[in-house]
Amino acid sequence: MDVFPSEHHLASHSGMCPGNNESAGKKKSSRTRQGNKHLKATLAELAWAAIHTKKSHYKAKYESMVARRGKKKALIAVGHKILCAVYHILKNKEPFKELGYEYLAERKKKNRLEYLKRELKDYGFKIEAA
Repeated sequence: MDVFPSEHHLASHSGMCPGNNESAGKKKSSRTRQGNKHLKATLAELAWAAIHTKKSHYKAKYESMVARRGKKKALIAVGHKILCAVYHILKNKEPFKELGYEYLAERKKKNRLEYLKRELKDYGFKIEAA
């Protein structure tokens, strides 16, 4: 994995990186890169398998993204997440850690709570830790 300086370089090589086509503040539609077709096909199949696994983090990510982006783009995003995880597993020689289905919901809830606390503080309310 030393050939690639970061997971972003590996994603670009494989063609699983997100597009960055923007003009005047508007994001335009674009295709994914060509990349390594064998790696890309394998990652797409891995993503299909991951989103059909019950109570997995990848399924939750797919479900949260499919409503906004569509099935195929959400699938590519899940494949990108899998590729980044594989990169770190191989580079750092660390075991895979499943975050779980509820991870995104808990993180979203925590961030929303912090945001609301800041808003109330800006309006002059005092907040005590519960």
